[in-house]
Amino acid sequence: MTLEEVCAGIQGADEEARQECLKRWSTIAKPLGSLGMLEENVVRIAALTGDAQYRIDKRAVAVLCADNGVVAQGVTQTDSSITALVAKNLTEGQSCVCHMAHMNRCDVVPVDIGINRDVEAPGLWHRKVAYGTKDLSLEPAMTREQAVEAILVGVEVVRELKEQGCKIIATGEMGIGNTTTSSAVTASMLSLPVETVTGRGAGLSTEGLMRKKAVIQKALDLHKPDPSDPVDVISKVGGFDIAGMTGLYLGGALYRVPIIVDGLISAVAALCAQGLAPLCTCAMVASHVSAEPAGQALLDKLGLSSMINAGMRMGEGTGAVAALPLLDMAYDIYFGMGTFSNIQMEAYVLQK
Repeated sequence: MTLEEVCAGIQGADEEARQECLKRWSTIAKPLGSLGMLEENVVRIAALTGDAQYRIDKRAVAVLCADNGVVAQGVTQTDSSITALVAKNLTEGQSCVCHMAHMNRCDVVPVDIGINRDVEAPGLWHRKVAYGTKDLSLEPAMTREQAVEAILVGVEVVRELKEQGCKIIATGEMGIGNTTTSSAVTASMLSLPVETVTGRGAGLSTEGLMRKKAVIQKALDLHKPDPSDPVDVISKVGGFDIAGMTGLYLGGALYRVPIIVDGLISAVAALCAQGLAPLCTCAMVASHVSAEPAGQALLDKLGLSSMINAGMRMGEGTGAVAALPLLDMAYDIYFGMGTFSNIQMEAYVLQK
């Protein structure tokens, strides 16, 4: 399937299922809308799947791992070897998201979409497009063809996980240097100054942050990515993880599987997916507001509201996985709580 076919195949939300889900919420013995985003996301998922009885019992976090050539410019605290190390740790259950996922009955699916070396580890999905991107401060990060290939990898990951019975997918990433690429994509897509969308990532010094901002500005001036063409932006200043996550959202909309947006990098990919196929936002569920400077601006542009505001900026899909117990509680109420008629109570009504 081509990218054009994927985008053309994406349909909007199912209004009948949305109304059925809203009707169920209106009968539950509690003040109307009082669970806020918790119940709104249950409605959102029903509308996406076309099923007001949909359950999210089997879930996974897809962690797309890739390296970024821009690390050579000293924009990170650690070198690229950490990407491969953490990817291996993900397969062994030895990372933050693994511990959180274990508590939430969530499978961890690490995907090598562009690590700059070969990693042999049981459980690692090998979908490498290339051995890392080029240095975006000197040349485009990747070719347009590579960007499209990486996006389609994300679409296929959703298809494969759905075939395995997965009902909801959290997005995650691992790649040293990917807050640099994410800030570059954000600045381009939102037409915002580099200074306002660039943060310290994994803990840069003030000097390092200044260097990071300068590198991003240089890349944008050099390549002039077209914000009306997300593939152009990704190929020039993005990363394979961003491209792959863009595909996760498109795949979620195409195959009717809800996709949980994580933090900055995940939200940047969501914005690119929205640019390619605006209807795909129906598949997105926002987890948290990233502590990175552009976190809220990205959610605003996507038209999404988060369930969590905890100052998180960990990556790996930790914020997305942290949203799962909130959704579980919402579903427990939705399916299990009594109605107004059950307790012989007069129902609440919306006041005008």
